[in-house]
Amino acid sequence: MLLSCTSPDPVAGGPAAEPPTTAAADAPAPPPAPSVYSWLPAGRYQPSQTVAARFAPPAGYQRVAVAAGSFGQWLRYLPLLPAGTPVKLYNGQPKDRQDVHAAVLDLDVGQRDLQQCADAVIRLRAEYLFSQNPDQVHFHLTSGDDVGFKDWYSGRGFAVKGDDVLPAARPAEAPSHPNFRRYLNQIFTYAGTLSLSKELQPTPLAQVQAGDVLIRGGSPGHAVLVLDVAVQPATGRRLVLLAQSYMPAQQMHVLTNLWDETGLGAWFYLDPQQERVSTPEWTFRKTELRRFE
Repeated sequence: MLLSCTSPDPVAGGPAAEPPTTAAADAPAPPPAPSVYSWLPAGRYQPSQTVAARFAPPAGYQRVAVAAGSFGQWLRYLPLLPAGTPVKLYNGQPKDRQDVHAAVLDLDVGQRDLQQCADAVIRLRAEYLFSQNPDQVHFHLTSGDDVGFKDWYSGRGFAVKGDDVLPAARPAEAPSHPNFRRYLNQIFTYAGTLSLSKELQPTPLAQVQAGDVLIRGGSPGHAVLVLDVAVQPATGRRLVLLAQSYMPAQQMHVLTNLWDETGLGAWFYLDPQQERVSTPEWTFRKTELRRFE
């Protein structure tokens, strides 16, 4: 049951719904406290090296308002590695294609081939929920079993026997971030694009917001996360920043717009009038935008 971006996968739905926001930001929500990016060592977070700081909206656009404490705000201020950093695989080797990214997130990928496309989306959603309340974190496996972090750290784990997921006792632990990462590795092993696509809610391209996911479930399948949204006030036209991992497991990276010649840079226009949404390594149908509840 070890699954990948291009195999029949598994995954998750996250709790906390985020109300949609449509107004452009006059006074942007301030950056959250660096401590909410729990995987970073103390003192490593640099406000000048974030998604918001690195990627200003194109001329004539402004960022869509997000509520303080929301998933959208948390994504907007994700930390980035220095400009020009190459994307590396879980084994330290460089990704074959180095032309598809505009930046690399300062987020560990682990030492196993686990944190692929849907897993990276799960990782960011889970990290956000962990920063709010670790007991909110739960994801479904391909089998449909709902595995919560609270149960897992309290000593109620699971074992997979063939197609069956069985309860299994495990040592109770504190809800620390290292234990949380071990929990996520189990989720990554038994979850992926197929289950995630089933649990997220379909959303029209015209209403795209930060935290939405472009996702094709199955084999092959892929998932790309919307990090941020900017709007052109006069027309309502929306642009997005997108991020992905891929296979083999690799550092999550902000995608660059390889085809645009109008100065969008890393921003993409998700045209509601088109049937397809093209990203550098995958083309989605316009009906494949989905949202966490």
